[in-house]
Amino acid sequence: MPEQSNDYRVVVFGAGGVGKSSLVLMFVRGTFRESYIPTIEDTYRQVISCNKNICTLQITDTTGSHQFPAMQRLNISKGHAFILVYSITSKQSLEELKPIFDVIKEVKGDIEGIPIMLVGNKCDETENREVDNPYGSDQARRWGCGFMETSAKTNVNVKELFQELLNMEKRRPMNFQLDSKKSKTQLRKDKLKGKCVLM
Repeated sequence: MPEQSNDYRVVVFGAGGVGKSSLVLMFVRGTFRESYIPTIEDTYRQVISCNKNICTLQITDTTGSHQFPAMQRLNISKGHAFILVYSITSKQSLEELKPIFDVIKEVKGDIEGIPIMLVGNKCDETENREVDNPYGSDQARRWGCGFMETSAKTNVNVKELFQELLNMEKRRPMNFQLDSKKSKTQLRKDKLKGKCVLM
């Protein structure tokens, strides 16, 4: 079990070129980069409200290749939630998630209650589709995880993806420190929210 802290760690896995970085950048910064630059590993932070308190959503964008198995296992052991991304234009990219899912199961032991989303990205590229929605949805059901199709390019379901992932978190009581700079009205509003909510 990862240590309790103010960080809620989400790890993003997937083959090279499926749009992992694009999804994360669209969520955190609202920007889309046309050029493809391979990622070794990047970490982004976003402030969120969790169970009436404030915490930091730490998103680790991993390398698309499988060159770093030790790094992969470390990310899994520290992660609280996982996003498995494939491109709807590449059946191969969905197949490549199977070994990663197996490692998550192996490292975590019991994955029941661990938020995992299977994500079919690039849903704007319908003319090049190789993986239809029911196929992706069926795979997610077999793995016992959530499912969503997204487009980082056109900002379809990007915020919803992270919101859904947080909604799936039911395991640990969130005992995060409040941000003292918040106004009383904001704190009151936050108190009314029982779930994790994106800010």
